[in-house]
Amino acid sequence: MNFLRQKISYLLMGVMLFMVLGACQPVPTVESQSFTGTPIATSVATQTPATSSLPVAYPDRELSASPAQLPKLPYAYNALEKAIDAETMKLHHDRHHAAYVNNLNNALKKYPDLQNRSVEAILRDLESVPEDIRTTVRNNGGGHLNHTIFWQIMSPNGGGQPTGEIAQEINKTFGNFEGFQKQFNAAGGDRFGSGWVWLVRNPQGQLQITSTPNQDSPIMEGLYPIMGNDVWEHAYYLRYQNRRAEYLNNWWNVVNWSEINRRAQASLKQPT
Repeated sequence: MNFLRQKISYLLMGVMLFMVLGACQPVPTVESQSFTGTPIATSVATQTPATSSLPVAYPDRELSASPAQLPKLPYAYNALEKAIDAETMKLHHDRHHAAYVNNLNNALKKYPDLQNRSVEAILRDLESVPEDIRTTVRNNGGGHLNHTIFWQIMSPNGGGQPTGEIAQEINKTFGNFEGFQKQFNAAGGDRFGSGWVWLVRNPQGQLQITSTPNQDSPIMEGLYPIMGNDVWEHAYYLRYQNRRAEYLNNWWNVVNWSEINRRAQASLKQPT
C-alpha cells in the first residue's frame, strides 16, 4: 500500500511540474504594425506623395517667408477685362493679397525660426507651428500662396481650348474639355461661402477636381495645385454681385493654358 501511495505521489508531482514549466514558456505575440525597418509593402495611403516637396509658387523656387513679399501683377489691372474688371483686380491684389502678406509677416515675427522656412514648408507641417499663431498662418500663408499662383495662371491672351499635354490628360480623365469645365464650375459653385476650386494632381499621379474652404491650400492635403479659381466674393462681386456662376463661366476667357500646362508637367517630377 505504501508503495502504491508513493507511486501516485510521484505521478502527481510530475504532472504539477509539467504544468509549471508550461506556464513559464513565452507566449507568441502578433507582430506589430509599427516598423523600424523597411516594410515589405506599403499602402498608397501611407506613402509620402511625390508632389509633397516640389516647388509650388514658382517653377524653380518656393515662396519665401523671410519676409513674405507681395508679387507684382504680371499684367495691367485692366488686362483681364474679358472676365475681371480693373477695379476688382486692383482691390484684390493691392488690398486683399497685400493684407495676407502683412498678416503673415506680423505673425512670424514672434517666431523668427519659422521665417527660415518657405511658405509651402510651413503649410505642409502646420502642426509644427505654435498654436497661438497657427490659424493666422494657415489663413494668411494660404492666402499668399493661393493668390501668387492665381495671378500666374491668368493672362490677357488666355482662354480657348487647352493645349499641350494637359489637354490630353483632361480628355483622358474627364472625357473632354467641356466635361471638365462643367465639373470644375460645379465644384466652384457648390463651395459654400468663401474658398477655391482647383485642378490638382493627387499622390497617385492623377488629375482631380477639388475645392478648399477659406484660404486653405491643396498642399495641406498632399495635392499639387495645377490651376485654381478664387470664389471668394471679393474676387467677383463688384462686377457680378451674387452671380458666381456667371463669373465662373467668364473666367475661362483668361485662363493661361501655357502656364497651366507647365504646372501640370512640373507636378509629375520627382522631388530632389
